[in-house]
Amino acid sequence: MLWVKAFHIVFVASWFAALFYLPRIFVNLAMVPADSHAERERLLLMAHKLQRFATLLMVPALLLGLWLWLGFGIGRGAGNGWLHAKLVFVLGAIGLHHYNRRLLRGFEQPQGPGPRRTHRWFRVYNESAVLLFIAIVVLVVVKPF
Repeated sequence: MLWVKAFHIVFVASWFAALFYLPRIFVNLAMVPADSHAERERLLLMAHKLQRFATLLMVPALLLGLWLWLGFGIGRGAGNGWLHAKLVFVLGAIGLHHYNRRLLRGFEQPQGPGPRRTHRWFRVYNESAVLLFIAIVVLVVVKPF
């Protein structure tokens, strides 16, 4: 079980690192001047590669978490409300992951959701993954309920 936990933590931390950085690329994309095609294409390429890599990290993180939950019975029984709360935040992280993909597609098309947002909006949006990560870690470590 310790190996499964260790790899779960590695994949979750790596996935979240991508969730932290991709919106930062969006900030830069939102600030690119309209006539700077090379810079825009380079940032889009970076964003695509990071999104694909984040997906490859998310899948084992979720599967290993499911294995811990179902295979080892983690979170079963009384006093495990923390796990249900954690799962809500995990669903939020999955939603954030998919919303990042939608925003990236928007940057590819000028009429999409990406360019309509300002770089300030993306700076605030960038913090959402951090808040999810903090909530998940606190729930897992402290187990407040």
